[in-house]
Amino acid sequence: MPDTPDVLGAVLAADPALRVRAVGDLYRLLLNQERVFPATAPAALVLAALLDDPRTLAEGEWERRAGRRPLRAELLNWLVSFADLTRLDGVEDGVGTARDLAAARAARPVLYARIAEFCDSEDLRVSEAALAATALLLADPALASSVPAYAPAVRKVLAVSVDSYYRWIARERLAAWGEDVAGLIAAEKEHRAALSRAQEVAENPFGEGQKQAIHWLEEQPEDTAAAEWMARRSEEWYGYAPAASYGPAPEPPVAAAGSEAGYLGPWRIAREEERAEWTFTPYVGVGPLHFGMTLEEITGALGERPAVCSYSRYGEDQELAYADFTESGIRALFHYDRLGCVAVDALTGPQVRLDAAPLTGCAPAGVEDWLAHRTTRPGSLRYSVGGDPVLPDLGLAIRFQRAGDTTLTRPLFLLRDWLDLWHSLPSDEWNSV
Repeated sequence: MPDTPDVLGAVLAADPALRVRAVGDLYRLLLNQERVFPATAPAALVLAALLDDPRTLAEGEWERRAGRRPLRAELLNWLVSFADLTRLDGVEDGVGTARDLAAARAARPVLYARIAEFCDSEDLRVSEAALAATALLLADPALASSVPAYAPAVRKVLAVSVDSYYRWIARERLAAWGEDVAGLIAAEKEHRAALSRAQEVAENPFGEGQKQAIHWLEEQPEDTAAAEWMARRSEEWYGYAPAASYGPAPEPPVAAAGSEAGYLGPWRIAREEERAEWTFTPYVGVGPLHFGMTLEEITGALGERPAVCSYSRYGEDQELAYADFTESGIRALFHYDRLGCVAVDALTGPQVRLDAAPLTGCAPAGVEDWLAHRTTRPGSLRYSVGGDPVLPDLGLAIRFQRAGDTTLTRPLFLLRDWLDLWHSLPSDEWNSV
């Protein structure tokens, strides 16, 4: 991971691709896993000072959110995440040390003074992000006198945004300020229920109204909320109780024990102590890899050159499709020559966990039951045409891989654009058995 000064310098770089990676690196470096670090508050202050730089007007597509937006809006979204974390209750919530959290909170008045001026931007993408950050910063008791000035805009703008995270911020902040949010909660539930019903009809080729449902869904504006927030806060956002309330939770999945020491057959399964332990951040990356990396960057991060590279041809042009790293036990799949998916080998790949439960090299039924139970809203667990469980909120899919006479789980971690598994991934991935 790059040092903070390097990342901050790259944020305003001339190369658009470098800017995209820099903003993703900044988020991972300073706000990963809902924590603040010693450099988090200073970085937030520096970013806030950069907001009026003309170079922040450059538009692009960023790693954590769908759609195009100016760099200024994306930096403000980074500051939204920062402001949200400063409201948590301390070390016991995994926010970092007490000193780091105190430093982050102490920066709120300065950030408020810098960010609030962008709430009136003519660009809705900028004004919404600035208003969301401002609303969260107003949790600082020293800024409480400013609440009446912003509460109307929070209700009028954020509460009806196409971004579900902004809508959640509006409901949460308005409720904290003593305002009635019952109508907003009811509208959110109704909206989500309508989406769920339309999705069920659209996915049923034998039912009535499929074409109308598909057309209606296509007309709905795309939710631009960062996927990791959609996953972590779904119960609060959508008003649905977690699946656990409908019955006892199944036992978490258990990884296969692994082959006996010295076994060198074709179906050798790595033992627990042989597997690397990786974590993942939805739509950002997994282990040392983050989406948007080039093949060279992946090679450097893994310290291993690919054993196989495959290319797809488009007329006279060709694009990198995937690269296999056999020592690490992963396949890197590419989207326009940039990392868009990481497939973890069921037999020898790293162990990637979700809520401490293993996802790699497990019995498929156990993982599927566990994932189905932890879903928190209708539509958050879907299936590809091939029957693979898919969690769009996490950018996670579970495929199955042969291990002799049995099968084990092969998790895939994907960019938002690759959730249509059957049609979008290179065809070679479907030959992995």
